[in-house]
Amino acid sequence: MTEPDDRVLESHLSAVAGRVKDEFDGVFATETIERFLTESRHHFEGAPITDFVPVMVERFARERLRALGQAEGSIGKEMPEVLFVCTHNAGRSQMAAGLLDHLAGGRVHVRSAGSEPADRINPAVVTAMGEVGVDVSKEFPKPLTDEVVRAADVVITMGCGDACPIYPGKRYLDWELDDPAGKSVEEVRPIRDELDRRVRVLIEELVPVRG
Repeated sequence: MTEPDDRVLESHLSAVAGRVKDEFDGVFATETIERFLTESRHHFEGAPITDFVPVMVERFARERLRALGQAEGSIGKEMPEVLFVCTHNAGRSQMAAGLLDHLAGGRVHVRSAGSEPADRINPAVVTAMGEVGVDVSKEFPKPLTDEVVRAADVVITMGCGDACPIYPGKRYLDWELDDPAGKSVEEVRPIRDELDRRVRVLIEELVPVRG
């Protein structure tokens, strides 16, 4: 990266820090906000597309801070919180999160994470999801952090073993599905369709439509 590019990136990241601090001022101490911003920035330092780094840093830091606030009770919950976890957060958990967000129509808040996050979403997953009108092309793999588990009402794991911490009072589900890694779009479609079926059942359990 050239020096001017470095200056532009730092300018964007400085603006991100300002917005996040303004949003959570009075909710968390400045040191906590700065720590989350720093951790978020470190996670995306090796991102393949530098232009997206400020956006990813801001989204990740905000999601973590909101989750922390929910877990501690300083930020209220307006709807059920669901967390999908797989190993790389590049396939199954991203598809499930995208489908739930799309199908729930704003009635459920969804997060996803990976125990060993990849550096980008599986391209075959992006294509397969686009076929059903769900755009995950702007999503990014995120590491599993303690506060997003604590904030969730339902935690759904998919092939990540014992990586997810267990907290009392939460509903844990394990969905056994093939990993899309290395598969073609044709092979990913059945995984997507099975996730669609399970997500629809989950929505009816969490926020049933009453006639």
